[in-house]
Amino acid sequence: MTETTQIQTTPPGGGRPRSPEFQMAMDVSQGLRQDLFHDAFAVRPLPRRRTDGLVLRQLPPRLRERATRLPHALVVLAGTMAFLISLAGNGGGDLTQFLTGLLALGTISLTLLRPVGAFWLSLALTPVVALFGSDGGGDWPWRPGAFATHLIVLTVVAMRTRPRTAAWMWALTAVYGLFAEVLFGSGVYFTNTMPFLFVSALALLVVTVWHVRREAAQEVTAQQTVTAHERSKRTLLEERTTIARELHDVVAHHMSVVAIQAEAAPYRVENPPPELEYAFKVIRENAVIALSELRRVLGVVRAEDYEAPDAPQPRLADLDRLLENVRDAGLQVDRTVTGAVRELPQGVELSAYRIVQEALSNSLRHAPGASAKVEVSYVLGGLGLRIVNGPATGLVKPSPGAGHGITGMRERVSMLDGEMTAEATDDGGYEVAVFLPVTAAAAAEDQA
Repeated sequence: MTETTQIQTTPPGGGRPRSPEFQMAMDVSQGLRQDLFHDAFAVRPLPRRRTDGLVLRQLPPRLRERATRLPHALVVLAGTMAFLISLAGNGGGDLTQFLTGLLALGTISLTLLRPVGAFWLSLALTPVVALFGSDGGGDWPWRPGAFATHLIVLTVVAMRTRPRTAAWMWALTAVYGLFAEVLFGSGVYFTNTMPFLFVSALALLVVTVWHVRREAAQEVTAQQTVTAHERSKRTLLEERTTIARELHDVVAHHMSVVAIQAEAAPYRVENPPPELEYAFKVIRENAVIALSELRRVLGVVRAEDYEAPDAPQPRLADLDRLLENVRDAGLQVDRTVTGAVRELPQGVELSAYRIVQEALSNSLRHAPGASAKVEVSYVLGGLGLRIVNGPATGLVKPSPGAGHGITGMRERVSMLDGEMTAEATDDGGYEVAVFLPVTAAAAAEDQA
């Protein structure tokens, strides 16, 4: 025995449940009212054409400004064609032809402001044109002018609305055409509702495909924007992770020195008071705890295949070796040092070295065959860096790169509360200028 289950919908206010068929009919009725009856004559001006397309952006500014009105001009041109068709083929007297032509032009022009209202006006004027233009024969119920006018109106309104609205307009047009043929088509030589429905269906199908393609392109563009944003965030996190890994040795070294000094300090004083021994003991214990926590945090951000470097982190004293490697790679680079050379905090020297390294790597990728200049300035409040390269020369094409270099440099500068500018030069090259502040207290603490 088979049990049949009937799905019923209960109205929001309670009461007798409604069948799915009734609910479907209500949804259809609501969609029809929303698309064609609600604010049917509301003003919806046709927006100007965008000028960021592949063709329009190549035009001169004056022509580009005029091209923004191209959709409006095409609609008016289509209205003019319908006007001429009405003059030639609607039948009746000359005055009647002229008036029906003006009505056709005005109805099509109305789609620029009130698209849905233009559809209703075109549908209402179709029987008027058929009656007043009838000369005892010809087409029924679509006179030539009405045929062209309504077809253009359907196409323009469908382009300005959504596919569901186009389906409603086509269905109402079919109802009118069949109704006019059945009730008033007796004795007429030729009825043309079916040809009109066929031609209009093809036009609306093309418009629907255009809508689908445009929406798909918009979705792809939005997805690409989101992907680019996520890629930028991921790149930023990767750069910060790299900086954290490199600075681990620097911070760990200082914390180890603090722990060792705190453990050895009481033995350097003869008969130290208990309070002093206890204070140094607390300092050592906290330094060891901080060092353990630092290693634990670094283990979280490390990649699975990450291996700690065996050699110490580079400093500004290692720039000569870096410049030799860059020269061997084909970049002619000169270095200039100004100011009193002194030892800076290890974090500042590491960041400065990495910034120079990344700037020269960018020069190798983006400006092959060019020359570069590195300026290191020891000033009173910190360290200044300036890396400049000329334009690319030779036959080697520049490499696009991954676009992470500037991001990494900015992160390092931001971490040290510094300032950075990166911009193209007038001669086609590129310049990176950085200032890393160093307080006197930080420098003295690092040297200690």
